[in-house]
Amino acid sequence: MYASHVRRSAVSMLDSGLSYSEVCRRTGVNRSTLRTWDRNRSLLEKYRDTGDCPRCEPVPRPPAPGAAYSYLLGLYLGDGAITPTGDRSRSVWRLRIACSDCWPGLIRECEAAIAQVLPGHAVGRTGSTGCTEVYGDWKHWPCLFPQAGPGKKHERPILWEPWQRTLVGKHPEMFVRGLFHSDGCRTDNKVRRQVGGEWKDYSYPRYQFCNASGDIVALLTEILDLLEIPWKRHVSPRPPRQDKIVVSVSKRAAVARMDEFVGPKY
Repeated sequence: MYASHVRRSAVSMLDSGLSYSEVCRRTGVNRSTLRTWDRNRSLLEKYRDTGDCPRCEPVPRPPAPGAAYSYLLGLYLGDGAITPTGDRSRSVWRLRIACSDCWPGLIRECEAAIAQVLPGHAVGRTGSTGCTEVYGDWKHWPCLFPQAGPGKKHERPILWEPWQRTLVGKHPEMFVRGLFHSDGCRTDNKVRRQVGGEWKDYSYPRYQFCNASGDIVALLTEILDLLEIPWKRHVSPRPPRQDKIVVSVSKRAAVARMDEFVGPKY
């Protein structure tokens, strides 16, 4: 049995005009197998899109679709984890995203993103107190999410891979949406001010993102800068967010821009 990327590569070489002997020399696939692949294209189609890792191919490519991956990356960095399934003989990993039961639409969107990034694989749910864990099992999750590692995210470096920065740069809104759907919110900020000797109450909408990892916050603010969305940052002094970093987007035009692609959780 040959991996699907070997089949695709070999047939591509044959289509380019190379001889069986030359393709055999380059790939190590014997001539009779090459003839079978070349003559029976329906056989080759069986091996397309079988779930092979795009990062493990001879020429690595970014995950697709890029918008779904960017959204899922945001969810993972906020409320996700990648852990072994316990089946050591198969070395299978589980991507787990914790979603609050208050937002059933978010749960469905998370399921859809995993299914798009990993077509043909089952997506499951596990209930817990106040939340639902959406998960998918696969051998190659650490390839797609190289930020995975032991321990808590805020206790280890969380940095872009060059291909991730390029891919997210093409879908910046979806990355921001994923982060705010995990560790963010859209709220009404209420303030009381004295005007002309009288106290008046004001309310205005704003977005807030709260995370303990300075690296994850830096990834978010980099993309907000790319989108030209102004933001402010401070360290929360009060529980339960004590010592966490808070990024706020509160200017009217900036909130309106965020409403175009994030909006309230649902």
